[in-house]
Amino acid sequence: MAISDIPVPLRLKPSRHFPFLARHPWVHAHALAELGDDLDCGQVVDLLDFEGNWVARGVINPKSRLRIRLYTFDANIDINESLWRSRIDAAIARRRLTGPFDPEGAERAIFSESDLMSGLIVDRYADCLGVQFTAGAMLRWQGAILDHLRTALSARSVMVRMDEKTSKHEGVEPQGQWLEGANADGPVLYTQNGLQLAVDLHEGQKTGGYLDQRLNHLAAAQYMSGRNVLDVCCYNGGFGLLALKHGAASVTGIDSSAPALEQAKLSIARNGLDGEAFGQSSFRMADCFAELKKLGEEAQSFDAVILDPPRFAGNRHQVDTALRAYRRLNSMAVDLLPPGGVLVTCSCSGRVSRTDFLNMLLDVGRRRRRDLIMLENRGPAPDHPIAISCPETDYLKCVIAQVE
Repeated sequence: MAISDIPVPLRLKPSRHFPFLARHPWVHAHALAELGDDLDCGQVVDLLDFEGNWVARGVINPKSRLRIRLYTFDANIDINESLWRSRIDAAIARRRLTGPFDPEGAERAIFSESDLMSGLIVDRYADCLGVQFTAGAMLRWQGAILDHLRTALSARSVMVRMDEKTSKHEGVEPQGQWLEGANADGPVLYTQNGLQLAVDLHEGQKTGGYLDQRLNHLAAAQYMSGRNVLDVCCYNGGFGLLALKHGAASVTGIDSSAPALEQAKLSIARNGLDGEAFGQSSFRMADCFAELKKLGEEAQSFDAVILDPPRFAGNRHQVDTALRAYRRLNSMAVDLLPPGGVLVTCSCSGRVSRTDFLNMLLDVGRRRRRDLIMLENRGPAPDHPIAISCPETDYLKCVIAQVE
């Protein structure tokens, strides 16, 4: 049976409407007086306060703890294919505010809540798209959304993914298939920061790569000339490759993923960074904590250490554990740096606030009796905009500091 286009009203518990008056897009089940358990996934709902006043319009997934995602706070706007097309067009136009379209480049074209399309992430690599649905309810309009993305971004291939963990939380089948395209099985080549890079949209992380760090890669590289650099959690070499290009004496990359390290080595060869004009590079597969501990025990020293670990806090209950992990990682990194060394340290844990992260670094300096002088306090590239009404979108921290 087809899902009705007529919104179904659902009420909130008393005094639970205030976040949504501020246009926050997530309604968890515990905020609802009426759970809507009998509704279909993808049913449009009208969110009402406890007194019955209209608040917002969204889409429900009865199998998810994030029960309703809100998409409009105007009762005159319907949620349908036309809305998704207009939101996609607006997101693409937003990217053009910061630069012209680069057909060989890469960018995040749709960033979920920040582009008013909660549950959809789209990365463009040249003429290929990596699409990640994180909301089961959005799959109702999957065909229309993908058709418009292909047209609007002139894409020859589209990869749709929903990882196993997200699928379980959303109560839907995992996604992972090429919907359209020729010879899309191999790596996709694209340009970034003057380098030719490759991404594996089948097996790579999330939608393929980490585009949010690209301007941080470039900013950090300005400090690396003549330095021996340790790149921890290097993935496919984003920081290290640019460090070599900008004159680093050597780069040592550490990561736990063998395929990522292989991509880093291939990128060095592809861009001629292994020639006599560039510093030495080496990569090793290892756990970041174990390897930093080993290097410290061996009394090794580096002129710069880069830390770009994976997310340590997936929910608010993991924040304290995450901060302890960041403190340990940064403490071991500081121990490897002589006075005047450069520390580039990152966190992609949205639950860890920028204030928490800086306080963690303050504690590292206190415990290690070292001064950390912050040179730059950075966030993601502008194609990863921040929705003021959804603080969770302000997730990426990148601090460049000198350690005395």
